[in-house]
Amino acid sequence: MSGQFLGLLLLYLAVLLVLAPLLGRYLRVAMEDGESRATAWGRPLERALYRLAGVRADAGMGWRHYGLSLLAFNVLGVLAVYALQRLQGVLPLNPQGFGAVSPDSAFNTAISFVSNTNWQGYAGEATMSYLTQMLALTVQNFVSAATGIAVVFALIRGFARQGAATLGNFWVDITRCTLYVLLPLSTVVALVLASQGVIQNLDPYKEVALVAPVTYDAPVLDAAGNPVTDAAGQPQTQPLTARTQTIAMGPVASQEAIKLLGTNGGGVFNANSAHPFENPTALANFVQMLAILLIPAALCFVFGEMVGDRRQGVAVLAAMTAIFVVMACFAAAAERGTGTALAGLPLDHAASALQAGGNMEGKEARFGIAASALFAVITTAASCGAVNAMHDSFTALGGMVPMVLMQLGEVVFGGVGSGLYGMLVYAVLAVFVAGLMIGRTPEYLGKKIETFEMKMTALAILVTPLLVLAGTAIAVMAQAGRAGVLNPGTHGYAEILYALSSAANNNGSAFAGLSANTPFYNVLLGVAMWLGRFAVIVPVLAMAGSLAAKRRLPAGAGTMPTHGPLFVALLVAAVLMVGALTYIPALALGPVAEHLQGAAAAGHPVP
Repeated sequence: MSGQFLGLLLLYLAVLLVLAPLLGRYLRVAMEDGESRATAWGRPLERALYRLAGVRADAGMGWRHYGLSLLAFNVLGVLAVYALQRLQGVLPLNPQGFGAVSPDSAFNTAISFVSNTNWQGYAGEATMSYLTQMLALTVQNFVSAATGIAVVFALIRGFARQGAATLGNFWVDITRCTLYVLLPLSTVVALVLASQGVIQNLDPYKEVALVAPVTYDAPVLDAAGNPVTDAAGQPQTQPLTARTQTIAMGPVASQEAIKLLGTNGGGVFNANSAHPFENPTALANFVQMLAILLIPAALCFVFGEMVGDRRQGVAVLAAMTAIFVVMACFAAAAERGTGTALAGLPLDHAASALQAGGNMEGKEARFGIAASALFAVITTAASCGAVNAMHDSFTALGGMVPMVLMQLGEVVFGGVGSGLYGMLVYAVLAVFVAGLMIGRTPEYLGKKIETFEMKMTALAILVTPLLVLAGTAIAVMAQAGRAGVLNPGTHGYAEILYALSSAANNNGSAFAGLSANTPFYNVLLGVAMWLGRFAVIVPVLAMAGSLAAKRRLPAGAGTMPTHGPLFVALLVAAVLMVGALTYIPALALGPVAEHLQGAAAAGHPVP
């Protein structure tokens, strides 16, 4: 770990923690105060949208009504995104003439963007038309993020309200979040990114001359497009010279902004935020990292204000930050290379004019190890999945950090809304365990935690490990699953484990060595993404409804404070222990075994 990384980490946290409470105050007003002057500019449009949709803004919803509305809206989103992909060949704004996306890939992508996962098994610039990018994918970037924020507001209302039968109105929540929060923030971030060189246009792709022509061997094809072989059955090749290159264009800045602010992660280009058209400068990279965690951090302050005790939000934020800092330092140290190995070679190279030092494979030279390692931790601490480096090229232990952050349930800041409601589920678990230890009925924020709440907590916590581990087992046993592995052995297993961890926890990043754009993986990961999103949301809403109906109990002599260092430590322990107990065997077979093999190959002693 270097001083450069520590300086970048401290600067990042300082800026984040200055902006988060300011945004938190605006978020609470925008979502809860329909008469605020801060949102007066949009109220005519808001009312017009309600009239158009036939929504009564003053009608509250119980948790079942809220959940059914949410599910219906997202099912319709899947159908719309699927249809646009399948019909894009006959629709406008398709200057490259891209045809219909295959049924299995369209199915996977539709679920991916609706579930806020944004897993991409395809190369965006070679697959999706401008219309599909804007009308299908970018729109879902907004509404899937708004869905997560709506759910966390419903849960916070469950803690804040007393004897209530409703949690708010889903249609009001998703409208206000999109109109007053995501659209203005995305406009600002898009303009900042465009000022740094992120492109924004609807131009056809550009054909440009290469500075130096490149000669390469290409297979000889017959009239039907099949490879021609010689008498020995070997494919014949012919030398070709490339003199031009196709440069992809597109509406990038607008999608880039909401991709980050909504913790979506799906890029216009296959290289994602490693592409210079998406992330051209060090300042653009810093803004992108800041945008990923800005709303999740701000929601912690919203939580504190809405339950009437700001210290509660600060305690949750402190637990998130503690885990985040440790993970970030560990990843940076692993990528610096001391005591690790890649292909049998130590990675402790000293920095020089021609060598950045450490493991630079798969990283952009303009970002280096510090910014690449921090970006990887940020994007997997959140459920974002945007990447500025290839996680598959990280060291075994460096690549394990993003994997573990996803497996913890992405509650270390987490996705917009989903991170906080996931952490609050762990908070309920923590006070339940503490209640068992001191022999009294557990309480959180004055609400008794009883049988129903614990059943919902168990469902919300256990559904993703079940999807990850069962899905990995299916993929490892199936021939179609093993066929997608580029590197057999421990790393190939880690590629599969990472893919299922990413899908079930709605992250979307990948160990790119796994060829996952196949019917097998498109269906398997699609199911994992859908259940990983909505099989968690439904128990969370059920818990919110149960809590809202309860009266708040006054704090007594035996009430455990949930705003101090002891509770922060208990919450961190709950998150780490559940993740450790669930995934340690799987991690031992993948990145841990790979690290020990590499150390042995490099001549380092293996314990």
